[in-house]
Amino acid sequence: RRFLLLQQLSMAAKSRKQTGKSDKSEKSPPLASAGGKTGAKRAAAGRDAKTANGLSGIRHKLGLTHSAAAGLGFTLLLGKTASVASIWTPKPGLNVRMTNLYHLTQLFENDRHFSHLSTLEKEMAFRTEMGLYYSYYKTIIEAPSFLQGLHMVMNDRLTEYPLVINTLRRFNLYPEVVLASWYRVYTAVMGYFGVPTKMCWSINRGEFLTPVDSCEGLGDPAYFYVTCVFLLNGAMMSLFFLYGAYLSGSRLGGVVTTLCFFFNHGESTRVMWTPPLRESFAYPFLVLQMLLLTFILRYAFSVIRMALVALGISTLCFMLPWQFAQFVLLTQVASLFASYILGYLSAAKMQLLLVTHMVALVFCFVFMFGNAMLLTSFYASSLVSIWVIYSVLCSGCNKNLSFSLASVWMGSTVLLKFLLSTILGASDDAHISGLIKSKFTNYKDFHTLMYTCAAEFNFMEWETPERYLKTLLLPVTVLLVALIAKMVNDFMVTVSCALLQMAYHSLQLLAFSVLAVLIMRLKLFLTPHMCIMASLICSRQLMGWIKDRAKHRAAVFLVLALMAVKGVANLKAQWSIIGEFSNMPQEELLDWIQDNTLPDAVFAGAMPTMASVKLSTGRPIVNHPHYEDAGLRERTKLVYSMYSRMSAETVKSNLNKLGVDFFVLEDSWCTRRTGYDTAATVNSRPHFNTVFANHIYKVLKVAKDAR
Repeated sequence: RRFLLLQQLSMAAKSRKQTGKSDKSEKSPPLASAGGKTGAKRAAAGRDAKTANGLSGIRHKLGLTHSAAAGLGFTLLLGKTASVASIWTPKPGLNVRMTNLYHLTQLFENDRHFSHLSTLEKEMAFRTEMGLYYSYYKTIIEAPSFLQGLHMVMNDRLTEYPLVINTLRRFNLYPEVVLASWYRVYTAVMGYFGVPTKMCWSINRGEFLTPVDSCEGLGDPAYFYVTCVFLLNGAMMSLFFLYGAYLSGSRLGGVVTTLCFFFNHGESTRVMWTPPLRESFAYPFLVLQMLLLTFILRYAFSVIRMALVALGISTLCFMLPWQFAQFVLLTQVASLFASYILGYLSAAKMQLLLVTHMVALVFCFVFMFGNAMLLTSFYASSLVSIWVIYSVLCSGCNKNLSFSLASVWMGSTVLLKFLLSTILGASDDAHISGLIKSKFTNYKDFHTLMYTCAAEFNFMEWETPERYLKTLLLPVTVLLVALIAKMVNDFMVTVSCALLQMAYHSLQLLAFSVLAVLIMRLKLFLTPHMCIMASLICSRQLMGWIKDRAKHRAAVFLVLALMAVKGVANLKAQWSIIGEFSNMPQEELLDWIQDNTLPDAVFAGAMPTMASVKLSTGRPIVNHPHYEDAGLRERTKLVYSMYSRMSAETVKSNLNKLGVDFFVLEDSWCTRRTGYDTAATVNSRPHFNTVFANHIYKVLKVAKDAR
């Protein structure tokens, strides 16, 4: 599939003059020192540069001319440059060549001083869901063998005590399984050859605090984990460059996409702050999937057969790591269906794309061990509804019926979704429907309030479009969409394949905008797609009204210069973030639990804290931050009765039903904002007994009900 992509990229590039500057990168010795020994830190200034092999071996197979092969090679070089040498950044006294990987890594290091944290502090830095996901990676690498570790996560007894659950089925943990297997292989191979993989030293944390050992290097589990995440997202910038270049038909379009991404980096991703989140693993595969889809929309059936297979695999790789992938794919299917009923997409291609999505969904259902949430999703129901509409109502649609068909699709999708949920008795995603309902009505329940108290699940804030305006990303995108709409309207009867791509991407942009407005967290799809759309400013087909190519390029560079005014300021603001992770109250809590409770003591408390308790102490917990399960939501509601006005006796009975031995009570924002005392602080004896306390946390021993 890579060959097919390269062939089409070369077709767009072969008539253009080769231009560019050589890319020089500095090398430094790799980080290596004996693990487990205290010593001085060795600075690592860079990474070995890697060069790609030539394309002469495949030129004849692809049917490329010498000039086309040269253009292809140059495009790939620029694509690699986008991922490993994207921008220059000024620092006092010298200019440092930045790479996307280095950019992400440095932001993460600046924010937390990760290289100087102890193992416990690194684990505490992975808050809430991140700590839960990382705990399974830790389980597999610490198990006697990989298969034993895999068996432990597939028969987990610690996460929802006393239940035994298959966490691969529930939590989209394939990234952790893959990374744990790589880590075990890496350390085993390096150990066999006697190659040191990490460097450790003692860190003096100041007065009244004990020194800690800190390790750096790929032999450290946390370092290996985050490095793999940053490598994946660093490589994604190559895809962004290729995507922009392919869509616009110009290598300059790839540059525009890459620069727009960096200028709006804080709105495009949060991987540098939250590496273990599911989107960090899933989103790069969505970029690949959409690039393949763009390729398929452009070419005939004889070319796209292998591309369809690649599309299915990338769709599967996007779904497996993230439970919310179904909503993004729903918007993609909706955008394709809209293109179809408007007459831009042929019936045959629509059918092939539907089949590809269905096959990917079935494979995902199998790999997720029959997770019913996939079959009862709006995405699955939408696929079935479109197939029925295509087969029964509209194998050759009339544009005059587009509104009616869209209404039929929406109604049948919703009806089928709730029908399947009722038949299968699945309610795991019921909270999503409640969350959407709460956006437009006064509907509230415990679960919607739990979500909306976090800013990322609220409506998009006004500051976000303001930031888009300041970098000119929003005005440029709106202008391009308007030009596409005008061109589609002018050539309504004969829509070319290139114009079809533009129309589809405009519809997809609209769908992403709706998602981002409803749930701010999902702007991670909107902003990068706006950057991809911005590449069309370099499209001769769209911008052909600027007759002179030189004037066209000059206009593009002028727009980039204006974008850079605020864009560079945004980057400087990111680079200026300097922090150091420290959470002594939680460290005291975790140390106390480790030293003063039995390994089978059962804990309950706030969801983020429970993830840390499980990760760092290995104690069983009854609730956790992964909220996509109906049973877990009911458990959490019982646990959070501690923060209600229920009597202490009622709260104790609720906790006894779950088998809880200790409750971790914390001075959270909830109690600070309301000013209400919790059940445990009023008449707590004899139901609860405080066994540990600091200024943030209390550990309450739960009295057992008389039998």
